[in-house]
Amino acid sequence: MQPPGSYLDTAWPRVFAHRGLAVSAPENTLLAFQRAFEVGATHLETDVHTSRDGVAIISHDPDLARLVGRRQRIGDLSAEELLEIDLGHGQSFCTLEDALTTFPTARFNIDVKDAGSIASVASTVRATEALERVLITSFSERRRAAAVALLPGVVSSASASIVVRAVLGARTGLRSNAVKSLSGLVALQIPERSAGIQLVTPRVIDAVHAAGLEVHVWTVNDPMAMRRLFELGIDGIVTDRADVAAHVLRRDGESPA
Repeated sequence: MQPPGSYLDTAWPRVFAHRGLAVSAPENTLLAFQRAFEVGATHLETDVHTSRDGVAIISHDPDLARLVGRRQRIGDLSAEELLEIDLGHGQSFCTLEDALTTFPTARFNIDVKDAGSIASVASTVRATEALERVLITSFSERRRAAAVALLPGVVSSASASIVVRAVLGARTGLRSNAVKSLSGLVALQIPERSAGIQLVTPRVIDAVHAAGLEVHVWTVNDPMAMRRLFELGIDGIVTDRADVAAHVLRRDGESPA
């Protein structure tokens, strides 16, 4: 079993680099991850789809349309074909294995994007002996639970359905319901607002902390919003601008790394 808190055994507050730092590098590439660490990110947030030949590939999108203007899907191409695609700055798609081995001490927040990636993510984490430095998450509770079941001892954050139950419980004063819904997790990772509803409130933060979990808010790029949220009591942010977050923390007298 993973020692409690080992994934979160980093500087506080947490700075999760959303797809790395894609300011001078393509998102979700080895260069973007390197850039994020250079500016002081504590964690790397990333996403996984799976190639035609069953390899866990780091990619937010299921297809190539946005990044390279091609209509092909990740799952339609082999890992070799994907690794030959030029994303700019000398970068291509990378495998989850490449990321975990290139950054052997980095902590990764891994979003399992589809059902086909459950097994590939789990097998890669086991093969690279990275269990203690990854967090598994997914918007889908079914995917999250299935991946976690293949990785006994791995830490996880709440899926969308658990977030709804926890936030509703906290907002309505039913703290015990909120706490119960978060059993077995280490973090609630949520946007500040969704569908016009304020999710991050003192009551929600208190309920989550009472359950022994952290609150991480995504995706926060504005320095004033970062400062306000940290003052509210959250534990970390997911951000496209880890460089900005590091500046905010230094200015506030905190160490970003």
